[in-house]
Amino acid sequence: MRIGMSLNYAGGFAETVTELADYEKAGLDIVFVPEAYSFDAVSQLGYIAAKTGRLQIASGILQVYTRTPTLTAMTAAGLDYVSGGRFTLGIGASGPQVIEGWHGVPYDAPIGRTREIIEICRQVWRRERLEHAGKYYTIPLPADRGTGLGKPLKLINQPVRERIPIMVAALGPKNVELAAELAEGWEPIFYFPEKAQAAWAAPLAAGRARRDPSLPLLDVVAQAPLAIGDDVAGYLELGRPFAALYIGGMGPHRDKGRNFYYELAVRFGFGAQAQRIQDAYLDGRKDEAAALVPAELLAGTSLIGSPGQVAERLAAMRESGVTTLNVTPLAATHEERVHLIERIRDLAA
Repeated sequence: MRIGMSLNYAGGFAETVTELADYEKAGLDIVFVPEAYSFDAVSQLGYIAAKTGRLQIASGILQVYTRTPTLTAMTAAGLDYVSGGRFTLGIGASGPQVIEGWHGVPYDAPIGRTREIIEICRQVWRRERLEHAGKYYTIPLPADRGTGLGKPLKLINQPVRERIPIMVAALGPKNVELAAELAEGWEPIFYFPEKAQAAWAAPLAAGRARRDPSLPLLDVVAQAPLAIGDDVAGYLELGRPFAALYIGGMGPHRDKGRNFYYELAVRFGFGAQAQRIQDAYLDGRKDEAAALVPAELLAGTSLIGSPGQVAERLAAMRESGVTTLNVTPLAATHEERVHLIERIRDLAA
């Protein structure tokens, strides 16, 4: 099982990068750089590539609406080049609040767009002359929609790899099915191993049934906060505001049908609690919403507890199909956080 870690997009990036050598020595395999509406992930990934030698790097995630498909492919090929073949392209749809509110483009057809972007990226990396006639992207642009001077081109440079791994962040059944069909990796959020079967078994099976046999086994990337010890239960409480924000606030006002995280909580069996969380959050009672997050959900989606408890949670994740952990080590000092990576590495070995 690979051990990964996400960097904080809200600050402290430069300090964390200077410490990555310690995490590498401790056994960290891959680092994920998110984007959201912070600094762009690409410049930071290039900086990490220059500062590390073995560590794999991944975008976690680039939003599918914010770059043209060919720019996404070029960017991935460039990051794979400067890292010596260590890059994984993590992509996802994000949500309408960010895509329409920050980027000012319509949030439409996330599944169809993701499928076409994957197809275009792989065509670019194979250095084929790019011609794509899809429902959402047409390359080259037809003459009646432009100057008429566009022609099929191919990537000038020779990529390090013609199959850069693609990881899709997905929660909804159709998007999870797409990830299982087309991508090398799948990254859900709030991964609860005992409830994963009920939430995702059917779409994963449907996608895998159509999966190209040339693709490797699907890499299942589970995120989890990490703290190991007999006095670390308090760290579970840190997850309450985060869970309340996503379950309660990541969707149009009162429109539960457009909040993917709310829907996931319902599929996990927390429907009544999710409704109360959303009502409180959207009424501005954010502390109350956080207090309403079920303790079972916090514990089930974390690696926090005594060594025995964490070993049990790790075994449940492995049994449910997790192949990569994306952890957030929680401790007071850098040395303690590095030690957590060593301990989870040993437990996952």
